[in-house]
Amino acid sequence: MEAANRGAQQAGAKTVGLNITLPHEQYPNPYVSPELCFSFHYFALRKMHFMMRAKALVAFPGGFGTLDELFETLTLIQTRKINPLPVVLVGEDYWRGVFNSDFLLEEGVIDIEDRDLFWFAETAEEIWHGIMSWYENNGESLFGDKNAADRSQY
Repeated sequence: MEAANRGAQQAGAKTVGLNITLPHEQYPNPYVSPELCFSFHYFALRKMHFMMRAKALVAFPGGFGTLDELFETLTLIQTRKINPLPVVLVGEDYWRGVFNSDFLLEEGVIDIEDRDLFWFAETAEEIWHGIMSWYENNGESLFGDKNAADRSQY
């Protein structure tokens, strides 16, 4: 999240941080707008607030926390507990090493259409165009307003 917050701050945008209280670590990163920094005691409440507001999940290489967010999101979409949203895995080589959906399909623990719940991207442009295409193909607006067409060029 720090990279996203930093990039947004450098672009002059406000950034949101949903922080979790842990015993020996995890302070809000310095790029979160102070008025938009929220702290949670419980992981479940933090995750619920993420999912209520998420327009996409863009997962970069990471550890167990990243895997938790990714698999929770995919499970909620797969089981139709939340409305579908774009899920982008950045760095195909990394993600194929960590997460082998073909193996899961061969083992019969996911269905073939579950492999369509996400895609891989390598660049910011691929991520952005993929998300915009996902919303267009689903007849939805990423921005939820009439000005969405004006911003589709970004």
